[in-house]
Amino acid sequence: MKSIIITGASSGIGHATAEVFLDAGWRVGLIARRADRLEALADRYDSAVPLPADVTDPGGMQAAFEAFGQLDVLFNNAGLFGPAATIDEVDLVDWAQVMQVNIGGMFIAARLAFAAMRAQDPQGGRIINNGSLSAYVPRPNSVCYTTTKHAVTGLTKTLSLDGRPFGIACGQIDIGNAETDLLMQLKKTQPDTATMQVENAARSVLHMAEMPAEANVQFMTVMATTMPYIGRG
Repeated sequence: MKSIIITGASSGIGHATAEVFLDAGWRVGLIARRADRLEALADRYDSAVPLPADVTDPGGMQAAFEAFGQLDVLFNNAGLFGPAATIDEVDLVDWAQVMQVNIGGMFIAARLAFAAMRAQDPQGGRIINNGSLSAYVPRPNSVCYTTTKHAVTGLTKTLSLDGRPFGIACGQIDIGNAETDLLMQLKKTQPDTATMQVENAARSVLHMAEMPAEANVQFMTVMATTMPYIGRG
């Protein structure tokens, strides 16, 4: 049975992705702070493994990875948007929190996955980072979020390069307007926002994860059909 750890698995894209992988027969490690939501998902699936942890806590994250064991894939998903404001209106405490979760938390999870995949026998695995369309085209008033998502792209490229000697692939999925609770709040103020069902994003992650070891989806953009064209680079 193939195995994956998903961070941010208690809601949104992470929760939807966990359900898609569980339905596909994977063993799924569920990382998030809200243990009750992880337990609720585990009650429905025998192959779901609740691993309550804060992605910014190195010790708690290490314990979660060690408890899970053999690891084929990490979906490095947990993140937050932060304040919607121009840079001069952003409180430095809020800035630091977004950096800690979106960069620090992703770094911690990727570091643990990389180490596990390098040490295990057979060696290798796959890391899939959740980027965003904001990794190359920002939304207005998204300076914290956009900055971190550009950093995630740098992380993806570096891990893809450094993982080659150990059979560790790394790719990034950039998602545009999947219908999560967070996005639906945006639609209340911007009702014309183009969206798509979150399951479309989840199935795309599964496609990336199921690639053979010899192949890697380096970057994938999945977006609502009626969104304005957005090109990388």
